[in-house]
Amino acid sequence: MNRENITTAFELPGAKITKNLGLVRGIIVRSRSVIGSIGGSLQTIIGGNITIFTKLCENTREDSYELMIKHAEELGANAIIGVRYDATEILGGVTEVLCYGTAVTIEK
Repeated sequence: MNRENITTAFELPGAKITKNLGLVRGIIVRSRSVIGSIGGSLQTIIGGNITIFTKLCENTREDSYELMIKHAEELGANAIIGVRYDATEILGGVTEVLCYGTAVTIEK
């Protein structure tokens, strides 16, 4: 799928939505490793951006995004509109990240 056809908006300029294929999602559940938790704790002493956690969050969001795209492609979509992220802590240090949107087919 062309990444230009994925948007948080509910329309794509210059494109006509021809079919709504419904909700698509990618879900990832991740936990911090013991080493990552220790490293992150040490970085909190210094302050600023906690790069270990930032990288974990970014990788988790990217993985859920890719799963959402795969789900849309399986339905025959060539675009996704209304993309959003949601995160929920399941247990201490265990988080679910959900990326979701509406799979559609478009014509330009």
